[in-house]
Amino acid sequence: MTYRTTLDLLFKSKGFFPNYKCDNQKNLMAIIGGLDASASSYMAESINLFKIPQLTYGSFAQEELQATKLSSLYCLVPKEEHQYNGIIQLLHYFGWTWIGVFTFDKKKGEHFLQKLNPLLSQNGICLAFTQKIPQQALFQNLSEYLDLISTIFNRLIDQKANVFLVYGEPFTILWLRIVVFLRDYENKESASFRRVWILMFPIDFTLTGLQKSWDLQLYHGALSFTVHSRDIQGFKEFLQVIKPSTHKDGFLQEVWEQVFDCSLSNEKLPSMINETCSGEENLENVPATLFELQMTGQSYSIYNAVYAVAHSLHEAVRSRAPHRKKQRFEFQALKPWQLHSFLQGISFNNSAGERVFLNEKGEATGGFDITNMITFPNRSFQRVRVGKVDPSAPKGKELFLDEDMIVWHPAFNQVLPISLCNDHCSPGYWKKGMEGKQFCCYDCVPCPEGKISNQKDMDDCFECPQDHYPNKEKKGCILKLLVFLTFEETLGIGLASSALCFFFLTSWVLGTFIKHRDTPIVKANNRSLTYTLLVSLLLCFLSSLLFLSQPDKVTCLLRQPTFVITFSVAISSVLAKTITVVVAFMATKPGSQMRKWVGKRLAFSIVLSCSLLQVCICIIWLSTSPPFPELNIYSEVQEMILQCNEGSAFFFYCVLGYMGILAITSFVVAFLARKLPDSFNEAKFITFSMLAFCSVWISFFPAYLSTKGKAMVAVEVFSILASSAALLGCIFLPKCYIIVLRPELNHREQLIKRN
Repeated sequence: MTYRTTLDLLFKSKGFFPNYKCDNQKNLMAIIGGLDASASSYMAESINLFKIPQLTYGSFAQEELQATKLSSLYCLVPKEEHQYNGIIQLLHYFGWTWIGVFTFDKKKGEHFLQKLNPLLSQNGICLAFTQKIPQQALFQNLSEYLDLISTIFNRLIDQKANVFLVYGEPFTILWLRIVVFLRDYENKESASFRRVWILMFPIDFTLTGLQKSWDLQLYHGALSFTVHSRDIQGFKEFLQVIKPSTHKDGFLQEVWEQVFDCSLSNEKLPSMINETCSGEENLENVPATLFELQMTGQSYSIYNAVYAVAHSLHEAVRSRAPHRKKQRFEFQALKPWQLHSFLQGISFNNSAGERVFLNEKGEATGGFDITNMITFPNRSFQRVRVGKVDPSAPKGKELFLDEDMIVWHPAFNQVLPISLCNDHCSPGYWKKGMEGKQFCCYDCVPCPEGKISNQKDMDDCFECPQDHYPNKEKKGCILKLLVFLTFEETLGIGLASSALCFFFLTSWVLGTFIKHRDTPIVKANNRSLTYTLLVSLLLCFLSSLLFLSQPDKVTCLLRQPTFVITFSVAISSVLAKTITVVVAFMATKPGSQMRKWVGKRLAFSIVLSCSLLQVCICIIWLSTSPPFPELNIYSEVQEMILQCNEGSAFFFYCVLGYMGILAITSFVVAFLARKLPDSFNEAKFITFSMLAFCSVWISFFPAYLSTKGKAMVAVEVFSILASSAALLGCIFLPKCYIIVLRPELNHREQLIKRN
């Protein structure tokens, strides 16, 4: 039929004679049409032979027709790919990932799916189903017809897919309406299906015949992609006054009869309808399903097409008029193919103030409007523009949408519709794909220990930054607390208080010994060594306070060397006191060579040499790999530990080991000298003190290595205090007891008598 009517247009005069023109009264310069892609393609096959420009207004046929190199075609509709991008962004905008697709069963429907499927997959969107709809209503048998209706209806009542994308032509939407209409007799609630319909251009709802009485409530809230349009001044007024009597052409009379379901009086063609048209009916009173009074996208494209041809003719006439001088220009001299050079790249402003432009390929460069369909009980509807797709916008921002203007289907209660294969995975969970199903269908699995997900539908959980830890719900990260052993907390207060108490106790002992320095019990075993030992113990107790302050460069650099050096001096003093006792008794033997070693020189040599060796080790340690402050973020889950890194573990254990050697040596010497007379010998007290000292530090190593953070510091401080207190208590408290509480025993005669 398209071939025949196209040839009629080209050659018909009084009879139909293809390829023959009997007169030149009508000079065909351009053709505007057709409505769908197929009609445009069939027309172009004939028109292109004569190089007549063809401007389409209602179809996307660029790829199909360009493949056949039909250069006479101009498309007033933007590229279809812009719709694809708009759909993807629209689905992303509302978070719809599970959609159904209805398309017509033509080659173009297959082409649409081939183009759309990769875009959907790349953007995390899945097709719940794809249903092809025939473009004709003829079937070989009734069962085939009913099976198709049942299949389509089952798609319509899909429980998970709330969004349906419809790609096709006006007949496609007619099929869907037929299915709902027929099944509605069995299920009166079918019209209340809550769905969001996304309709792609060029689908429309202009219906005639039996469809006029069908309800449109199913499509309430539908979103449509339409060719961008604007209201043309005077267009609506023109439609309000147009009558068949003023525009006597067959086309208007046929439209009038279909819209008003009547017949204009015609003597030659008897009417098959009882009602007769008066010719004075008003199009304004007709529902939009029969005739839309506003400027539609197709009408706007036709309007622009007419003016594109008019501007081309104007430019063609103007370019040839100077050569004719004063002679009147005859249109018969202008050939259709000569318009191509003017149509290609034409640009002008229409009466709506918009720029119309066709590029060198004959393609329009505009975008699409997104309209929201609002239906009414009288089977009418209204299109409300709620957004647009602008291809010239930056990538990813082509879609503009005013969500507040959108009216959804009443069953959604104006709540944003959801269309997912399954419910969202809440924060704290991640999506685990279900075997054998599309990637949009998944199970929600809790995040493993140490990981979180802070958004819905995350593909995987992730770890918090190193200075944060997951909250209990695994939905977010919490900043780790910065901790270190301080004076303010209970443990720190207890240790600091103990250190000060022992410091004052040692100070009292030192004061007592200085006050009673001339008494026998003080003079025994070298007063200078006693004072040196007590002063070193004072410094030992004070050195523990360095471990309770905030770690920084100075404290980290000082605390270990200060502790080991003062302890080395203390133990060296103990060792010197013990050796002095042993040497003194050995010197009392007749002919002993040890007499020359008796005196203060030996004692101070021992203290000085033993202490200097420890000092040398510390100097090497501090010069090669000194301690430094560090932030330990791995030991504790919820805390960051500010601690001192000892720099070199080797030197750290070297100084402790050397101190241990001194302590063991002192213990062994004191143990061997424990049976010497008590009046001159404190070896028993030293033995007990070194036994306690060694017990503390032997226990220190496993306790230190099995703890972390500030507990390590507390273990070391406790060991310092306990070992120092052992030396103080075992060596000096018995003597203080005699000096203070039993002064009558602090006489040489009493000491000799006790022996």
